This record gives sequence, C-alpha cells and structure tokens, in this order.
Amino acid sequence: MDCLKKSSLFSLPIFLLYFSIILSFNNGVNASHKVFPGLQSTSTVDVKNVHRTGYHFQPPKNWINDPNAPMYYNGVYHLFYQYNPYGSVWGNIVWAHSVSTDLINWIPLEPGIYPSEVFDKYGTWSGSATILPNNKPIILYTGIVDAKNTQVQNYAIPADISDPFLRKWIKPDNNPLIVADVSINKTQFRDPTTCWLGQDGYWRTLIGSVWGKQGLAILYKSKNFMKWTKIQHPLHSVDGTGNWECPDFFPVLLHGTNGLDASYNKKNIKHVLKVSLDVTRFEYYTVGIYDTKKDRYIPDKTSIDGWKGLRLDYGNYYASKSFYDPSKNRRIMWGWANESDTVNDDIKKGWAGIQTIPRKLWLDPSGKQLVQWPVEELETFREQKVQLSNRKLNKGDKIEVKGITPAQADVEVTFSFSSLDKAEPFDPNWANLYAQDVCAIKGSTVQGGLGPFGLLTLASQNLEEYTPVFFRVFKTQDKYKVLMCSDASRSTLKNDKTMYKPSFAGYVDVDLTNKTLSLRSLIDHSVVESFGAGGKTCITSRVYPTLAIYDNAHLFVFNNGTETIKIKSLNAWTMGKPKMNWSFGRSSY
Repeated sequence: MDCLKKSSLFSLPIFLLYFSIILSFNNGVNASHKVFPGLQSTSTVDVKNVHRTGYHFQPPKNWINDPNAPMYYNGVYHLFYQYNPYGSVWGNIVWAHSVSTDLINWIPLEPGIYPSEVFDKYGTWSGSATILPNNKPIILYTGIVDAKNTQVQNYAIPADISDPFLRKWIKPDNNPLIVADVSINKTQFRDPTTCWLGQDGYWRTLIGSVWGKQGLAILYKSKNFMKWTKIQHPLHSVDGTGNWECPDFFPVLLHGTNGLDASYNKKNIKHVLKVSLDVTRFEYYTVGIYDTKKDRYIPDKTSIDGWKGLRLDYGNYYASKSFYDPSKNRRIMWGWANESDTVNDDIKKGWAGIQTIPRKLWLDPSGKQLVQWPVEELETFREQKVQLSNRKLNKGDKIEVKGITPAQADVEVTFSFSSLDKAEPFDPNWANLYAQDVCAIKGSTVQGGLGPFGLLTLASQNLEEYTPVFFRVFKTQDKYKVLMCSDASRSTLKNDKTMYKPSFAGYVDVDLTNKTLSLRSLIDHSVVESFGAGGKTCITSRVYPTLAIYDNAHLFVFNNGTETIKIKSLNAWTMGKPKMNWSFGRSSY
C-alpha cells in the first residue's frame, strides 16, 4: 500500500455509517491515496525550513509516506519508503531507498521499485521484505494494474546480490504472484506482510482487505514462494472496522525484551496482529495466540478487538512496518507521521511527511500490551546535557529547562508524588469516550488534583504557544486511571481553521504503588514523540509554532494540580543532526 486516498476506499454505505465519527476522528490526515491531479507534479521551487526536523528521517523535499520493507541484510539496514519525486502531495509514487549501518545516519540511493511493467503500471504501493533460507532477500509489494485501481501482489529481487547496498531491483516476468479471486475486493487488496515459514514447510503471508464493513487479514501460503494459494478463511477478521491496511504479524517472547524472527513458533511466545485502520487513521493491535493447525489468530480476552482497542501510538502515526534485527536480537518498528497542516501549506513549504524514530518493541511483563522505546542508537546524537532533581512543583508552578536547544531535544523525566488521595473521580459519563475526548475536556490549563503535570514543549517565552505533554490521575471505584495527553490545541498562533490541532491522548496501564510516573519526549521542531511509563503509551504530535521556533523555543516542567509534584530526576539533551549525504542519491530526487 501507500496509505493515502480517501475517496476510493469506502463504499457509500460505510462512509455514511462512519461519517460523523470520521469528521472528528480520522486523525486529521487524508485517508489512503488522496489524489490531487493538478498538484502531484507541482515542483518545489523554494523549500521552507522553518518546521523541518533536525534528527528525524526526512528527504530534502517532496512528499513521503509509508515505510516499506525495512530489513537488516549483511550488516546494512535498508529503508524503502513511498516517495513522490515531483511534488509535495501524494502521487507519482516510487519506492525510495536509503541504507544505514546504525539506523540513524543514512545514505540515499536511486529508487528501488517504481512503476514500469504491466503489473504495476499505475502504482507501486507498500509491501514487505523477507530473507529466504539461502540468505537472499525478496520483496513482496502491491502493484496497481489499471485505472480502476485493481491491486495485485508482485515480487522483486536484487539484481546483484553481491552489491552491499542492493541498489538495483528487478521484477521477474512471472509477476504478479497473487491475484484476487471473486471473493475479494480487488480494489482494496494490498500491503503483503513479511512472510513466515511454517513447520509444515509452507510460506505464509497476509494481505489487508475489506468486505462490506469487515476488515480482513487474508492468508496465503506457498511451498516455493512462487505459487500462492489462498486459505479458505482469513487469519483474522473483525466486523465494523473497515479496510485493513499495512497488516503486520509477528511473535513476541512472554519474557524479556529480545525480538524474534517472523517464523519463530516455539514455546513461551504470543503473537501480535497490527492493522492500520483506514477509517480512523490509527494503528491498532491485539496480543493473542496463533493456532498453526487451524491457521487462525485468536486475540486474548484482555485485548479489545476493534476501535476501542490498543494502539501502537495514540497520535499522528500510521502505516507502520516492523522487522527483526538479528544483529541485536530485537524487533524494530518504523512509522510514518503525516503533516497536520494543509495541502496548500505543504506545497508552499515544499515537503510533507517524516518517518518517526525507529522503536524497539517487546511484550510487557503483564502479557497484555507492547512496550516501545526509541532505538539505543539515537542516544549518540545527544550533546549538551542539563539535569534537575528533587525539585518541587506546587500548584501553578512551572520551571524552565535551560542550557539546551529546546526545539531539538531529548527529555527524560521521572515525577513522584507523596499521595494518591487527591486523584479526581473519573466521571462515569466519560466511560464511552475516547481518551482524547477526555483530554479535550481536562486539558493542561484545567486545574486538577493529582495532575495535570508534565512538560510544556515548543513553548514561546510567554506561553502564547506551547504543546503540553502531561499526565492526570483519576480514581474509579476500584482502581486508578492514568490519562496521558499530547495537546496541540495551543501549539500555534496561526489562525487557520483547516489546520488539525487535536488533543491526542491514551490511558497508561501502570502500577502506581511507587507513586512515580516517567515521561520521555523527543522534540524536533514540528514533531513531539512521547513515551509514557517507559513506553507503555506512545503519542506523536505534529505542530507548527510561529513564535516558538529555533532559538525562541522554550521548555518548561509544570504542575497544575493541588497535589505537590516532585521532579525526581530530569535529564535533557540538545540533539545533533544525522549524517545524510543526500547528494549521493541526487539522481533519484
């Protein structure tokens, strides 16, 4: 896939059913493959740098979206991603290709895959990489064969396996490998997963789709990787969820933080199924059991299977793709953060979209959810450091963090409090609301009991602009409920009603016995990636301040609750910039 065209992805009944929800809950970004015929080839004359990121992956100009087929092969990390070489809106999509030895510093190469054959003449959309037992990589990807948006699954292989960068890829003549039968919606049939090898000697892959209102992970198997057969039933499906894009399916260990290859299927594991829901524009996942005999996935009873379920990220984060990194025995997730401004803004600034910082992920000891954390390599960018400890924050207090560059920073803070007694009662009327709705009601300026407390990121000196990332603790009849928010509603003075400035939020499943909460925020000019409670809840926000830019940005720690909060420890760093020799691959851009 390529995750961007709203109009063609919904049948009229689905659209009408979800219309009221979509208006306020589609994550403020265009849905899959939103086409702008008159704009997709509008070349960039002057790239605007005001909100460009410093240490996130971002080409010099133009549109990017989904990370495709990330992999580690013979000592080199490969990142393919959807890219428009001719403009800063979606269209003209090719598979741009960059390589790295550390996941942070990248070398761009010429595009790896682009429309050139009858089986992908109208588009080369997302896919995945698999390393075959003979140590040869192969890519499965979705090709668009006609103007009716008919989708098929193709493969590509390196032209020269001895090339350490795998610069050139070829698409053999026996493509396509997988074509939709009459039981499949052929215009919504895309994004094959990394393949896994079963104990029966058959390879398997999933393809995302929808039938009516039912989201599907369609399962195919093959003995030789060339001839694929559809299993009679999907691996999993959920009614009422709409189209499933960018599915991901992988095993996780019950204990520890190590990752597993997609084909691993022994004792003491669970499986994770992740899907990108085209209707809501969020990433949902469940934890469960893979029944290999029946070829079915069964989510655990603790995993809600649908819109109310767990999300990889509760903010602007979509079309993610994970891979196993054998060099460090870990699973890594890449995700895309689209812009939250307007199409006209994107054209004026000459670029759109970034890749978020790659995250290591593993199963929480509870077995109920994933934990995500920025890859350790990111810490090599840390420069000037400041520390705070044992500083009290009474109601209404804020402390400025000085000595770093707040517009491009990495901040880790642990808060403590002496009592839970002042936690506010959780209003029963909120039970059916999403967390972001509660955050919109109980924002950072609304005084509470235990919270709100946290960080004011990308703030102007007098707080005309700021993006707060904070916690608020509620109490229900039998437990405490922790809300984490990243609120963009006050992030900019730009008066544009079409700009999306949501109060993103998620609940944090954390034990408060020790009366502490931790937060890490990666701040990078127009993006704030935040990780609550060691990565149990993650939220990415895109923001566009007008005052809090460059050296005029500030960072504060605040408390607006009646319970005194202590900054147990705070470490903050100015972040440097990666080495990205974009001139190396200039011909492809």
